[in-house]
Amino acid sequence: MTADTTSPPAGTPSRVVIVGASAAGLAAAETLRRSGHTGTITLIGDEASAPYDRPPLSKEILSGAWTPDRLPLRTQDDLDSLGLDARYGCEATGADLAARTVLLSDGTEVAYDGLIVATGVRPRQLPGTAAHTLRTLDDALALKDRLGPGRTLAVVGAGFLGAEAAAVAAGLGTRVTLLEPAPVPLAHAVGEDIGRILSRAHLEHGVDLRTRTAVTEVVPDGVRLADGSLVEAETVLVAVGSRPNTEWLTGSGLPLDDGLVCDAFSAAAPGVYGAGDVARWHNPLFDTSMRVEHRANATEQAMAAARNLLGAQRPFAPVPYFWSDQYDMKIRAYGHLRGHDEVRIVEGSLEARKFTAVYRTGSRLTGALAVGMPPKSLRTWQQAITARTAWSDALHSHGLPGTEDQGEEWRRGVFGSEAKYRRLTEIKTAWGPKNLLRHNKNITPTTNK
Repeated sequence: MTADTTSPPAGTPSRVVIVGASAAGLAAAETLRRSGHTGTITLIGDEASAPYDRPPLSKEILSGAWTPDRLPLRTQDDLDSLGLDARYGCEATGADLAARTVLLSDGTEVAYDGLIVATGVRPRQLPGTAAHTLRTLDDALALKDRLGPGRTLAVVGAGFLGAEAAAVAAGLGTRVTLLEPAPVPLAHAVGEDIGRILSRAHLEHGVDLRTRTAVTEVVPDGVRLADGSLVEAETVLVAVGSRPNTEWLTGSGLPLDDGLVCDAFSAAAPGVYGAGDVARWHNPLFDTSMRVEHRANATEQAMAAARNLLGAQRPFAPVPYFWSDQYDMKIRAYGHLRGHDEVRIVEGSLEARKFTAVYRTGSRLTGALAVGMPPKSLRTWQQAITARTAWSDALHSHGLPGTEDQGEEWRRGVFGSEAKYRRLTEIKTAWGPKNLLRHNKNITPTTNK
């Protein structure tokens, strides 16, 4: 690894502790070294193995297309070159901000000048008999052994993880029942129409998809539903979301609220930063607090946190990116899709399951999603999201009708009044898009590569 030519400024931490040895923790360590940090870096991970990639667990590992030896994120030589004090198979159990120490499960303490929290999340469970979850390599291998022709599987939760696992299991010949309490799976994230189209793929591949179906507990021979009925299955996978791993920080004085609460710089306290699934930070690009459980964000936020720990102090303002593989569908998305006000198909066809959709929140373009389309179909939309482009302007640039073409009643519903819409239009015209971006020069958006 080649270090940057610049050295960290005087007064930066000489002892950095990174809690969490997955993609985010590794990215933080590598960034510190690339930025010229020569002090001690202690990497603490609760799993016994070195950092490995998690997205393939619900896809290539579960299907058998990959063997576990393809998962490590770096070779041992690469890890050795970082000069880490690696503590694998050891959990952090507490943090003392005043003493600047992290307490470990083996009873020892590690001192730090800078701390990066990258402890990720763990799967939520349901009451009753222990069920399978899917977070670690051991989880994936244990579930894989239960799949195949003649086997039965109940998947509780039809979000992206549950949908991916159901798709793989069905492809292996497993008889799958997919249970989801919402009327339309994934509607909260991608919209109802797109959620229905994605759900149809399950039905076409023989999955018994049941919506508006709440599960109350796992029992030895399946799952019990809210109406008291039983769905029989030899194996149960629970995929109903995750909880941030922050219990070890309880009583530390750090702000905790569905994750480690951080500011726009990913800082939770002086010298303490959060990164990855565990971090809830204020994203200035969207002017909202968010916690993103996606691989690309884990890496990018860890890099930003490491640089800011060394003094860069640049806001972390990314356009979040995620992808999902289900059957023959490749799903890609950029932006902040949740809480959107409108979805529009701008290319392709829903029925053919090959399309690009864009998302409006308020008066801005805030997201774009593609199914079965080449990556370039999202490129200009991603750039427009990064540039804080107005919805109408983004549509017009692609030759599509925008806000002013929708009528006064529609604009009044979006902006509150026709007068407010006209005033915003006048400001945009007077300033121009380049000056508006320059006005926000204190915010430096980043993009996902």
